[in-house]
Amino acid sequence: MSAAEGPLVVGVDTSTQSTKALVVDASTGQVVASGQASHTVSTGAARESDPRQWWDALREALHQCGDAAREAAAVSIGGQQHGLVTLDAQGDPVRPALLWNDVRSAPQARRLIEELGGPKAWAERTGSVPGPSFTVTKWAWLAENEPDAVRATAAVRLPHDYLTERLTGQGTTDRGDVSGTGWWASGTEAYDEEILAHIGLDPALLPRVVRPGEVAGTVHASGELPFSRGTLVAAGTGDNAAAALGLGLRPGTAVLSLGTSGTVYAVSTRRPADSTGTVAGFADARGDWLPLACTLNCTLAVDRVATLLGLDREAVEPGAGVTLLPYLDGERTPDLPHASGLLHGLRHDTTGGQLLQAAYDGAVHSLLGALDLVLDADADRSAALLLIGGGARGTAWQQTVRRLSGRPVQVPEARELVALGAAAQAAGLLTGEDPAAVARRWDTARGPVLDAMERDEETLTRIAEVLSDAAPLLEREPGRH
Repeated sequence: MSAAEGPLVVGVDTSTQSTKALVVDASTGQVVASGQASHTVSTGAARESDPRQWWDALREALHQCGDAAREAAAVSIGGQQHGLVTLDAQGDPVRPALLWNDVRSAPQARRLIEELGGPKAWAERTGSVPGPSFTVTKWAWLAENEPDAVRATAAVRLPHDYLTERLTGQGTTDRGDVSGTGWWASGTEAYDEEILAHIGLDPALLPRVVRPGEVAGTVHASGELPFSRGTLVAAGTGDNAAAALGLGLRPGTAVLSLGTSGTVYAVSTRRPADSTGTVAGFADARGDWLPLACTLNCTLAVDRVATLLGLDREAVEPGAGVTLLPYLDGERTPDLPHASGLLHGLRHDTTGGQLLQAAYDGAVHSLLGALDLVLDADADRSAALLLIGGGARGTAWQQTVRRLSGRPVQVPEARELVALGAAAQAAGLLTGEDPAAVARRWDTARGPVLDAMERDEETLTRIAEVLSDAAPLLEREPGRH
């Protein structure tokens, strides 16, 4: 193990496809050890995973960290948002978790919005208009389709809650992650009893919401994991809130995260309430807010198009006239849960590289369309966008964001920002610091700044026109003609 200046902490990122663990020097931010293990996600209409895989992956990732993990004084879990984890009286999963990108609950989302006052009422109440990604709609879907599973459920958790509870033996969550459920009122920062009663969910099944800076518990058993009994466990949070901590974000700085999903967000001191549903009014992990827009289709969709074309993901070619809306799994922004991919403008002289560039353009267009709504009115719209996630280092992604946004782009050198944010949260327990201040001290946002390019208004207009003209196709539910 590398010599460390200060105590060691562990930050965990349990994402859709894998769990990553970092052992970090709380004094300097140096990563002294890391590990990663994958998960299995079902295919088809369902997007489900067995939560016990997350625990096994955490154990494997920590094992890869070696002796460094054994010296950790605190640990925190950052995790994929929205997932519905149902546990029985013994704490075992009743069924596989319904993940954020499982959109089977689209009908329940529409019904709940109508039954409880419409979009504006939901936005004012919870900060967000629930879509099929939100946990509240997944519980409603489960109640309608698997009532036996609901009857067997003794506890309802989010993915990061599940792992935190296995560490501490106590059911806890945090304001950042719980704000994405649809049953937490952002105005009062408490569970909304009327919403819970409407969907038939007993609040006694839900975890305690831990306050920012509060210890969630301590590691209650040794043996399976390298931690000593009594190791401090932080509240943890959702992945986007953890990445915001990992960047040490100050209000007004915009982030584009290019992962399996794509997200645009910024820290705000104002509680968001977008009645259009484009922006989710999430809380952050500190006490401020994290207005966020999410697309289901980002790097995974573009990589799929590259594979279909037999091209490397960087093999893009310029060319006007072809539009590809890469909505391979339905879409959340824009709200088109039943949509599939759509190609328009194909000609004899269209090349594979031009089609691939069109896929990038379609994905980035969706993200940039929500950027103005995410930022406060007084934010500097010429400032650099922070580009993070798996796609951030791809030249084609960087160039597309620069060309379609007209803004400079900064690419932080730090790679595992969700795990780093969780580590900063764990470090804050030891030092009493704001976790975002810890990350700024670690200089996690450091990285090259790419100059702004002239904004490609022609491409933006063409995509918007195709999207508008194709609305009947994109909104059609499967089986309807």
